[in-house]
Amino acid sequence: MSDDELVERIRQGDEDAAGELVRRWYGPILRYCRRMCGSADRAEDLTQETFLKLFRSLDRYHGRGKFRAFLYTIADRLCIDESRRLRQYPLEEQLPDESNAIGQAEDRAEADRLMAALSPEQRRAVALRYGEQLSYREIAAVTGCTLRTAQSRVRCALKIMREVYGNEK
Repeated sequence: MSDDELVERIRQGDEDAAGELVRRWYGPILRYCRRMCGSADRAEDLTQETFLKLFRSLDRYHGRGKFRAFLYTIADRLCIDESRRLRQYPLEEQLPDESNAIGQAEDRAEADRLMAALSPEQRRAVALRYGEQLSYREIAAVTGCTLRTAQSRVRCALKIMREVYGNEK
């Protein structure tokens, strides 16, 4: 059953559909929140807040096939609010081996250091692209920028990370 079908069933009062939607997306949202806030406990709270906000705002969801972007937008905004309180964006885990700079990072501290060299917008774009495998179009929807801007943020971030990594070898 698709996410959109589950949403429709939830709107009709089907609690089992709500449980299925949470089971389907809880892990990915928790992983994203951990990458953005760095604290496992806080990430758990942010994930729960994400689903509470999701269920409260389902009446505003009208995008056919765009549920993932809608859900990540909620999580992203909560993480941004949290980061404003904490003023940091550590990366909890190493990102997948999809870019040379990140793939070559030896440990979490190295990945955190590379991510720290980026602007907040670039960190979000990299975490969504490589941490959550969102498309550039979905990144644009989540962050509220254009497709070209999303692509540019990731491209520039990878360039910066390669330079930082190369200069420290």
